[in-house]
Amino acid sequence: MTASDVTTVRETVTIPSPAIPSPATPYQGDIARYWDHEARPVNLRLGDVDGLYHHHYGIGDVDQAALGEPGAPDYEQRLIAELHRLESAQTNVLLDHLGPIRRDDILVDAGCGRGGSMVMAHQRFGCEVEGVTLSVKQADFANRRARELGIDRSVRAQVRNMLQMPFASGQARASWNNESSMYVDLQDLFAEHSRILAVGGRYVTITGCWNPIYGQPSKWVSQINAHFECNIHSRREYMRALADNRLVPQAVVDLTAATLPYWELRATSSLVTGIEEAFIESYKDGSFQYLLIAADRV
Repeated sequence: MTASDVTTVRETVTIPSPAIPSPATPYQGDIARYWDHEARPVNLRLGDVDGLYHHHYGIGDVDQAALGEPGAPDYEQRLIAELHRLESAQTNVLLDHLGPIRRDDILVDAGCGRGGSMVMAHQRFGCEVEGVTLSVKQADFANRRARELGIDRSVRAQVRNMLQMPFASGQARASWNNESSMYVDLQDLFAEHSRILAVGGRYVTITGCWNPIYGQPSKWVSQINAHFECNIHSRREYMRALADNRLVPQAVVDLTAATLPYWELRATSSLVTGIEEAFIESYKDGSFQYLLIAADRV
């Protein structure tokens, strides 16, 4: 993606989105406002690397050869490109767990952010991908980027509540939450995914959760909650809510060790936000885990 392409994405006149539906709770209204005003350089500068704009973190080993020598004139640019490679690798792992997808299937990204995961899903499977977000700003950005790529007939974001998604029962072959489930009640969330998924369909989430073995949320987890205005759930809560809503886990993958390199590299960059220490220390002391859960609708 060239610098002129980035300028086009950033400066295109915003097309107004429909008025946001009434949130399920006042808290969700707060979250909509939070993301409408969010403009962290880390999210935009990483996306500027190739035009895939994510709102999640990365996994995998750092490619030291790609970074080059610290202090080199292009080192920071290389570091940002490497962070972005790791966050796109995270999306690829999520997509790997969706199961067989046909071109005529419909996929749903609940909490789609600026749409990076939707674009990657369409590029891989060729099918329709629908996203929902409470943020007018995020939906406009995602739809604008889909138009830039010429895939807006297949990739769409709507300003809707993920607890009341605008899809018919059984319409989706697969659906996911990529680091967005900590903003809602899990029973309500999984009931809605169970409703929109066809029997035999697949639900996947990648999420941070606090470890019940630790006893209670640690001080680091509390700092993360305060920073993002979210409510991180325990691993036990995920398993219980899935079972209660006809979603049977087929894979539970602990990605904690795989995400540490991303955080340790990000902590050395110019894009630090002040929350890096909480993630690193909570992953290291075992109070926080980074999980992928894939579950089938029965």
